Amino acid sequence: MNRAFAFSSRNIRELLRDPLGYIFCIGFPLIMLVIMTVLDQSIPKEAVTVFHIEKLAPGVAVFGQMFVMLFTSLNISTDRSGTFLMRLYATPMTASDLTVGYVLPMLIVAVIQCLITFVTAFIISLIIGSTLSIAGMLASMLTLIPSALMFIGFGLIFGVLFNEKSAPGLCSIIISLGGFFGGIWFDAESTGGMMLKMCRFMPFFYCTRSARAAMSLDFTAKGFFIPLLVVAGCAAVLISLGCFTFSKKMKADLG
Repeated sequence: MNRAFAFSSRNIRELLRDPLGYIFCIGFPLIMLVIMTVLDQSIPKEAVTVFHIEKLAPGVAVFGQMFVMLFTSLNISTDRSGTFLMRLYATPMTASDLTVGYVLPMLIVAVIQCLITFVTAFIISLIIGSTLSIAGMLASMLTLIPSALMFIGFGLIFGVLFNEKSAPGLCSIIISLGGFFGGIWFDAESTGGMMLKMCRFMPFFYCTRSARAAMSLDFTAKGFFIPLLVVAGCAAVLISLGCFTFSKKMKADLG
């Protein structure tokens, strides 16, 4: 694990040097939070409830994690395109070390991003005269950890399998699917029909649903625990698959 933590520190330094990370991982979600709050203040309160700050903040936090996925894939695919990973393959580092070395820094970024999003949402709630539960925000932040791991898992797999030109394009597809079928910008429950069935087929819907349920301190089985288990299961599968893919890629490159 010492090798994995040493590799993690290197990746953290690389992330800190990249200004685009600050823009997309932190700046863009905050801009969306402000814009959608302004929109919410401009329309009747009963018309669209999904833009109310207590529902918007968890949704934007999920949306921001999709950009963490993008930077995970870019970080790995860029290292692969050079000789950096090839040199690491010749060291005692295992696929698990490499996986932890990439996942841990991005998880830290996701947690910081989530914290900044909720702090900003709390400040906005004070400005507009709304009320956000601090306990609900803390619960929602903890609930979003499996969600972050799920998106990092997507980025891990794309980064290992594809180059720095193809990986971002695939991440863009996931961002589009997540933004649309995650119920972030509309109330998926109220749509019903085929649209709701398609949302329920996607794991992104359960990320948003569990985060919003935690925000409202609604810890029922249907509203919180089942969606959280779905997200946690997807995260475990994707991270494990990413580690397996790393192992196969190492053997193929060394062979």
